[in-house]
Amino acid sequence: MKLVQYKASDDDEATRVGVLVGENIVDLNACDGSIPHSLVELLGQGDAFERIKKITEDPKYTHKLARVQLLSPITRPDKILGVGFNYREACDKINVPYPPEPITFCKFASTIVGPYDLIKKPSSSEWNWSSLWAKKAQNVKAQDAMDYVFGYTATQDLTAKDWTQRNGGQFLLCKNMDNFCPLGPYVVTKDELGDPHNIRVRTWVNGFLMQDGNTSEMVHRIDKLIEYLSSAMTLLPGDIICTGTPSGVGASQNPPQFLQKGDLLESEVEKIGRMANRII
Repeated sequence: MKLVQYKASDDDEATRVGVLVGENIVDLNACDGSIPHSLVELLGQGDAFERIKKITEDPKYTHKLARVQLLSPITRPDKILGVGFNYREACDKINVPYPPEPITFCKFASTIVGPYDLIKKPSSSEWNWSSLWAKKAQNVKAQDAMDYVFGYTATQDLTAKDWTQRNGGQFLLCKNMDNFCPLGPYVVTKDELGDPHNIRVRTWVNGFLMQDGNTSEMVHRIDKLIEYLSSAMTLLPGDIICTGTPSGVGASQNPPQFLQKGDLLESEVEKIGRMANRII
């Protein structure tokens, strides 16, 4: 299944949760008034998958995909956790050794915008693949880790590289400026996506292909990341792990290339979908 958050029309301010079926979105809130208007809240209910599946078997209320405004499929998660230097080719190209343990950072929920929203001009961009949580996870072993994954989405992990030079190389401010986490367009459940370690990921800037990688290049796979992170903190329903970016980010180009006003940033994750964000 592909889950979305959306607004049905310009006049409707309410966020709605739905499932994409062909070119239509099943309106879960209209079909069942007890369904929360937030996917994070829905994931917090242990029977979320079963409830959604039952509704989509006999949908009574739908909207045409072309007529709605797609929002970020996840808003206000408890945590957005990122992993740096997690693709082998990306490390090789800048002569960085593969990290023996994941290099982590965090992003705030206030950075999230939708898959087609405008974003304020940053200094550079990095493209990240993300995995999405469905259950609480604490001290999870790698062999059990995938039981805690609900599905997958895509994110643009934007970074203001010049700010890393202004405050001693810290990642907090450079990663957490407004609009620095476009997310979407869908959350694809793990049963539909299949093997998450063989997924093509690409990024274009103004139509030019800048990144073309595959999740098979990960240094630390998703199960190991879950084990590592859950040993330090409890992961909650809706939490997001950005699991790394392939080679080709702007700062690693020769000479470095950074996003400018008017640029169109597009990213596509195989089996998930494509985002397109204009820089303003």
